[in-house]
Amino acid sequence: MNILILGGGGREHALAWAIRQNPKCDRLIVAPGNAGIANVAECAALNIESRADVLEFAQQNAIDFVVIGPEAPLAAGVSDALRDAGFLTFGPSQAAAQLEASKTFTKEVCDACNAPTAAWARFDNGAEARDYVTAQGAPIVIKADGLAAGKGVTVAETIEQAHGAIDAIFDGEFGDTSVVIEEFMEGEEASFFILSDGTDCLPVGTAQDHKRVGEGDTGPNTGGMGAYSPAPVLTEALQDQVMERIVRPTVAEMARRGTPFQGVLYAGLMIKDGTARLVEYNVRFGDPECQVLMMRLGGQILDLLLACAEGQLAQARVSWADDHAMTVVMAAKGYPGAYEKGSVIGGLKDLQEDSFQMTFHAGTADRDGATVAAGGRVLTCTGRGANLSQAHQRAYAQVEAIDWPQGFCRRDIGWRAL
Repeated sequence: MNILILGGGGREHALAWAIRQNPKCDRLIVAPGNAGIANVAECAALNIESRADVLEFAQQNAIDFVVIGPEAPLAAGVSDALRDAGFLTFGPSQAAAQLEASKTFTKEVCDACNAPTAAWARFDNGAEARDYVTAQGAPIVIKADGLAAGKGVTVAETIEQAHGAIDAIFDGEFGDTSVVIEEFMEGEEASFFILSDGTDCLPVGTAQDHKRVGEGDTGPNTGGMGAYSPAPVLTEALQDQVMERIVRPTVAEMARRGTPFQGVLYAGLMIKDGTARLVEYNVRFGDPECQVLMMRLGGQILDLLLACAEGQLAQARVSWADDHAMTVVMAAKGYPGAYEKGSVIGGLKDLQEDSFQMTFHAGTADRDGATVAAGGRVLTCTGRGANLSQAHQRAYAQVEAIDWPQGFCRRDIGWRAL
């Protein structure tokens, strides 16, 4: 098969690495890719949010299967254009991608199918939003309604902090968007990944990530500073509960609305006293959660994605090893605030990389034969082992072997489980 992956981050590097292991994969192209992805696939310069450009590229390269990695092309309707042209495609339609692109849409779906989630209200006016917060009190959660690359959420511990977050959103920090304000939910967060072909659902893994930039889970939210899989808090009984009360009702409601969901549902959950409530949905694999999932799933992921795209999930099965994986993000100093690009990263060519340890590239580029930082989150050092401490040891061994003074990482990834 000729396979095209859209995207150029750590998630797409992990997907490419895993898909490449499957014998069904003959030719693998990743657009736009990055310096690390170039080691496992062809990279192609392509505007992945342009329906016309992606369609033309797929036709010219006789692509058999397209896997859409990030949320932006999904929200732009690239999957619709590909399917309309007859290309087998993994990723939800533009209408179904609203489960991530609009917090309001997700809340309305949850209300319609009685899926447990936080109480909420939506505002198009800053003064009204601030008045609501003042009346409700803190802690409280402020969210930009639209896509914000994982950064449009503030867990405000004071009313003043909440007002500041509201002002930032209405000042245009995340584009032209409204504000969704939610009840603060206490508990432990975990991520649950489920494939859906529009009718059937198949769980494909659990993970926990560290969103805050600082050790001890302090400081501002980021796109994720590390993750591990499986998530100990998501027991089999709890997974069954989530499927029954949240995921299957959501998939049924989406079908009822005429927008069946086909792709991966990333359910962010808050767990307390043996019960889970939905924090949010994403409609693509998380980054860096994808890295730990792919490390554990390997080449079988291609068969699972194909079954999902072909509407054959009822026949699909996941083969799990009794293993653990951990990934540690190396980011440019200053992230998630202002940071510099272009610093040279040393030591990458000497890394030992195999099915137990891999450094996936998130934001890198090639400059005159050297690998340079080209983003905020730059590398994801990933280890797999028989237990979490072994995975932890292998992930941090990769960190130690990399020579990049302009980067930093958290040293406590996995602390809750360890």
